[in-house]
Amino acid sequence: MEAKAILKFSQVGPRKVRGVVDMIRGKDAQEALNILRFSPRHAARIVAKLLQSAVANASQKKMGDVELLWVSKATVDSGPVLKRMQPRARGRSFVIRKRMSHILLVLSAKEGIVKKARARVQRQRTQKAKEEVRA
Repeated sequence: MEAKAILKFSQVGPRKVRGVVDMIRGKDAQEALNILRFSPRHAARIVAKLLQSAVANASQKKMGDVELLWVSKATVDSGPVLKRMQPRARGRSFVIRKRMSHILLVLSAKEGIVKKARARVQRQRTQKAKEEVRA
């Protein structure tokens, strides 16, 4: 089971965001949040909010606690580019490119732990059913 969060048209260049996303790819969700919290980069704030959104989406899907989640996929694609002109010497102009990025984070639950948790819940349900039959 997966939970994802997508941020489109972020006003940060994709090269700057990729460096931040590479730090958290494959890490546990809680560890990734700690890494982003203490990173000095501006893009880390944006990715941290996106990661919190993905964790909230996972809790809505009832995938389990934050300890069970890990960042299985994290991609950064380039978005549209705003082009602005800046006047230069001798009547020339200089193009300023304001780049945007699309960020995708996918969280997955650790399969072994989830299977054990589901088995434990199933055992508890069968025990309750047996107790109800006895009573």
